[in-house]
Amino acid sequence: MKVLANDGIATSGIVALEKAGYEVLLNTVAQEQLAKYIDDNQIDVLLVRSATKVRKDLIDACPSLKIIGRGGVGMDNIDVEYAKDKGIKVINTPAASSHSVAELVFAHLFGMVRFLHDSNQNMPLEGDSKFKELKKAYAKGVELKGKTLGILGFGRIGQATAKVGLGVGMRVVAYDPFIDSAHIEIDFFDGQEVNFTIDTISKEAVLEQADFISLHVPAQDDYVISTKEFEIMKEGVGIVNAARGGVIDEEALIEAIESGKVSNAALDVFENEPTPEIRLLMNPKISLTPHIGAATQEAQTRIGEELAEQIIKILN
Repeated sequence: MKVLANDGIATSGIVALEKAGYEVLLNTVAQEQLAKYIDDNQIDVLLVRSATKVRKDLIDACPSLKIIGRGGVGMDNIDVEYAKDKGIKVINTPAASSHSVAELVFAHLFGMVRFLHDSNQNMPLEGDSKFKELKKAYAKGVELKGKTLGILGFGRIGQATAKVGLGVGMRVVAYDPFIDSAHIEIDFFDGQEVNFTIDTISKEAVLEQADFISLHVPAQDDYVISTKEFEIMKEGVGIVNAARGGVIDEEALIEAIESGKVSNAALDVFENEPTPEIRLLMNPKISLTPHIGAATQEAQTRIGEELAEQIIKILN
């Protein structure tokens, strides 16, 4: 049996698969050449992240495929139902990267409230000549403790984000059309636990109450946040999108920043990946990362191990 990890896989996953007798290929095959490569090499399992697209034409051209695996949560780059109709198993790793994404959200939040994304650009340029001016410019930071974090989408990643927020001392409110309540268990290094139950509320109520908003929703047909939603929010709200590009109307976001409705924003994902709009990239009130939510060593290890475990279970 052959496994093609076209977007890579952690060493832990390779070791587990090879130990079980599978051949793991780590070639990164271009999208336009992928169907031929899979067919020529009689690949049984195709593993992807977000870069490789697995659409109907690829599925039709590759009758040897038995499993398509996504290293991560969202599977909008795979025609899942079509693959299943063809008898192909489709797997992913929904829990493996939750904490990594949550930590990135808070990396952005901590940076935003103390202007680190802007300061880290200006200090190397002007720190020696305009130290006092920069000190004054960045002297109006706020603390996250005591503020209200609004979470849109309260699945695994939303709940992981809530854990970090509660640990920081924030009040957490959440909206999810499919979840009424969630039990949040926070584990500490010494074995102690603190438990919370968070009942979800309406989207409008979250937008009205939140000082900071974090999105954790799948890809949508329409924007989750656009002009109407910005109008409901508090003046000076902060917002983070580490979910999917296209769930925030980026034009409306820029307008909300320029009007002062949004004080700062953070984007890990973009409507036009991999070429984000220049107005976003150049805006000093937006903290930016290049879609790295799940890109920690720990998350990739968990993803590799979880994919290997599922593949072995299915094929054995």
